[in-house]
Formats: sequence, structure tokens, C-alpha cells
Amino acid sequence: MIRFEHVTKRYADGTTAVDDLSFEVAEGELVTLVGPSGCGKTTTMKMVNRLIEPTSGRILLDGEDIAGVDPVELRRRIGYVIQQVGLFPHKTVLENTATVPHLLGWQRKKARERAAELLDLVGLDPAVHGSRYPHQLSGGQRQRVGVARALAADPPVLLMDEPFGAVDPVVRERLQNEFLRLQSQVRKTVLFVTHDIEEAVRLGDRIAVYGHGRIEQFDAPATVLGAPATPYVADFVGADRGLKRLSVTPIEAGDLEQPPVVHLDDTVAAAGAALAVDEARWAVVLDDADRLHGWISAEALADGRGGGGGGGGTVRERARRMDAWLPVGASLKQAFSTMLQHDAGWIAVLDGDAADRFVGVLTPARLHEALRRSIDADARGAARSEVDLESIPGA
Repeated sequence: MIRFEHVTKRYADGTTAVDDLSFEVAEGELVTLVGPSGCGKTTTMKMVNRLIEPTSGRILLDGEDIAGVDPVELRRRIGYVIQQVGLFPHKTVLENTATVPHLLGWQRKKARERAAELLDLVGLDPAVHGSRYPHQLSGGQRQRVGVARALAADPPVLLMDEPFGAVDPVVRERLQNEFLRLQSQVRKTVLFVTHDIEEAVRLGDRIAVYGHGRIEQFDAPATVLGAPATPYVADFVGADRGLKRLSVTPIEAGDLEQPPVVHLDDTVAAAGAALAVDEARWAVVLDDADRLHGWISAEALADGRGGGGGGGGTVRERARRMDAWLPVGASLKQAFSTMLQHDAGWIAVLDGDAADRFVGVLTPARLHEALRRSIDADARGAARSEVDLESIPGA
């Protein structure tokens, strides 16, 4: 969708902001441009909508050289979101969101319907917020309006220049979550500029790590963290890149342990016998559709704590609820956070695509193994399931 061919931007004073840049962004891909201030990432982005003109080279949008396109028309085809949002203070939220459709000549009713639809999509009720003015919104709400406005004319490309940098960390995380949800629905081709490597890793399908005017590495987030291409990249992503990698490493079924499983309507005697076979201290408790209910300890089955008395009754009467769970595909960072939040020695993992069917449990030891296996798999160009952990040096 976007292709840079040997693009250079050199200013009259001799400063080279971007030097012989070549890369491609596929349709529907979100690429984060990350690097320190003054490295050329914002210049790169602004050349796509011709707010800055390149000195040499070509930029193609869907195969068309943008040098031959009228700049105003080009910008109306590209969504643009900036840190300061840039909403018109004298216009309502609905009017701000409908700005580009109005410029494109849409009928007023159609433009307002589209604006209302987009506000709802970014989590703002148009009936509540549509008639308000920007000064009546929080910083996070204004940023959502900025995203809605950029999407209003359904552009194929979205440019985002540090869009969440002006809000506090809590709001920023919420906006990131909301944007990932939104991107999963609209699948725009996105260039996203940030100076924050954690944001770049969390949002990007691929990351372009900038040095001075050049891309030092252009790769998947896990690869950038696990195998930095240069000492510069290793230094930029930080010595804690192993921890950062937790956020881009998903839980896979092969990472899980399979503890004993009992069901709510099993008798206490049968459940106790099942645990005794495996010499297990606890079992996962499922309902009759194999959905997670909770867990039960061997002690509760043996001595009757939790009700029922002796060996009579069913598991239902003695089981404890389990709130520490995640779906397959959630990140190892989410898993670690969930363990800490619930002070849990393990978390249950469910298959969200199969009516929350129980898949297995993730323990701290298995979490560590999953991270090591992921790093080694990237180094070999293999799937994680193909990595024998015993072959990893130092294992």
C-alpha cells in the first residue's frame, strides 16, 4: 500500500533528515516508526501526505507516485491524527468528526450519520457527546474524536503522529487498547510515530527502529526484542528487552500443563480418587460443558472442609471459584500480571472460540519456558512447538 523508494530529505542548510529510505507497508498493516527525537520518523510520515516534500526518491501509495497527485486531494484521502488533536474549538464534536466528508461534498445528513457511526465506534455515545464542544471533553475523549475524524471519509491510509503522547499513562493504555480493538475492525494501513518502544512493540505489526535518518531494523516486534540487528537497536530497546518481549509473546496451547480435572457433579469420593492417582494437591473444576468453574484442593476432598462433611456430597459443594484466567493468545505479560493481581500460582487458560472451553493451566515455570522457547524459535526461524527446550544453551 505504501512504498518508499530511495527517499531522501535534505534541507537548505545541509541537514539530512531522511537518508536513502526504502521500505514497504502492506495493506492493512500497522507499522510503528520509533526512535529518539530528531531521527526523521515524523519527517518520513509527513512526506506521505506531502506536508513535507522529499528531496529525491519516490513514494508510492497503492502503486501511484504521490508526486503527481494534488496535495489537497491526497490529504483528503489520508487520515491524519496528531498529538495535539487539532479539533476546531467553535465546532461541536459531531461537526468536527464530519469535517472531511463535508469537504468532499457529502450531503449534510450522510456526513452526520457517518460521524455518529464513527463516534460510537471509538466509544463515544453520539447522543451524549455529539453536541459538546472540545473544551467540554477530557484529553482522552478529544483524542478519540481525533481518531474518529481521521476515519470519517473511510481513508485507506492512516497517519498517526504520537497521538497518545499528551495524556497520562492510565488513559494512554486505555486509548491503546481501544485503538487495537478499532484496528481489528477497520484494518487500515497505518504509519504510527512514537518515541516509546513499549508503545511501538504493543501496537505494531512491524517496527521500524530509526537511527539518524535511517532505519536500523525493520522487523516484527518479537524479532526486534529477541534479536536486535545492531548494537544501536539493542541499546535503544533496552537491557530489559526480555521483559518487553512478554507483551508480544502469546500463550500457546503447547505452553500449558494439564492438571487433574473434575466436574461439578462428580462425587467427592470419585474426585478424591482421581487426585490420588496423580498424587495431585488440587484439580481444576469444570461444569458439564467443560467450562471453567474453579478449583478444589485434595484437603477439601479428604476432610470435608467447605461443606458436605466426610466423603459425601459432590464437588459442587466444596469447589472454589477461579478468577485468574485468560484466553489462548493472550500475552505472557497479561498472564504474569494476572498471576500477580490474584496472587495465584497458576492461571487457567480458555479457548475463547469454543465457548470458553478449558484448555490447560499456565504456571510461572511454564511461562518462563514459553518465553525462552519463543526467543530460540525466532533465532532458528522455527515454530515454538518445534523447539526442544533442552537444546537451548543454559537450559
